[in-house]
Amino acid sequence: MKNDLSSVGREQSEEGGFQRQEDAFRETDLTPARDRYHLYVSLACPWASRTVIVRGLLGLEEVIGLTVLDPIRDERGWAFRDVPGCTKDPVNGFDFLSEAYNRSDPAYRGRVTVPVLWDQESGRIVNNSEDDICRLFNDTFAPLGNGRDLFPPDLEEAHAALSEWIYAKVNNGVYRCGFATRQDDYERNFHALFAALDDLENRLDGVRYLFGERIVEADWRLFCTLVRFDAVYHGHFKCNLRRIVDYRNLHGYLLDLYQQPGIAETVRMDHIQRHYYLTHHEINPNGIVPAGPALDFEAAHDRASRFPPPDARP
Repeated sequence: MKNDLSSVGREQSEEGGFQRQEDAFRETDLTPARDRYHLYVSLACPWASRTVIVRGLLGLEEVIGLTVLDPIRDERGWAFRDVPGCTKDPVNGFDFLSEAYNRSDPAYRGRVTVPVLWDQESGRIVNNSEDDICRLFNDTFAPLGNGRDLFPPDLEEAHAALSEWIYAKVNNGVYRCGFATRQDDYERNFHALFAALDDLENRLDGVRYLFGERIVEADWRLFCTLVRFDAVYHGHFKCNLRRIVDYRNLHGYLLDLYQQPGIAETVRMDHIQRHYYLTHHEINPNGIVPAGPALDFEAAHDRASRFPPPDARP
């Protein structure tokens, strides 16, 4: 995950703002092969969860292995534990993800983050950037998948621009609010975040998904923040002007995406809440995990009826 126990101290600007660490492993010249690569993730992490979603949507479950880490970090970092929804490391027998970083680069001194794409043949991390990994799954591993394309060539420029904007304003925006240490920095990012959500609400009033009838990678980028918003970011990160359930279009869009085949199992709200509330001691020093809110992601929505495909329109 792109933030952890040490993130506030090590990713804080002099002005009190949150500055995210750059990913260190960015190899993209990979040879696609069944059972060669393995994905280490936490389902608490929105960045890592997006790689899990993309892996599933592209039909790569039997091509690229997956191990889910314990959502509870301590001073030793991300751990492989046999707890609900997680397993021990079946590939290397590591106890902690830091061992994968140390084996790949003994001189590495940055934070240990998820996701991690591990090359079993060379015995090292080849990539720890969720953006790269999603693109690799879509492009490099396409011959081994189901032929679906989450980065349509005809949308390439617009898709890239919107993804960058969503990252800056929404995905990272909630963290800029949550980890701010000055009031003015918090309020500036708070208002920028909700201005962006308002813009997305307006956009989704005219189209079912971000680019019309097709679900693309940018939709899953946004989904991974929206699905955590009311349970975590609204309270824990003080993003409390409105909840997603208060937006007609954004909430319906969130339900629509959650109810797509294979998505619900990637959302572990127990992992999400326990990670955020139990590992960010500087924000929640008493480690109290909220008992709510009550969220129904299986609720009915009107997105399909409002935006039927062209061949179903009168």
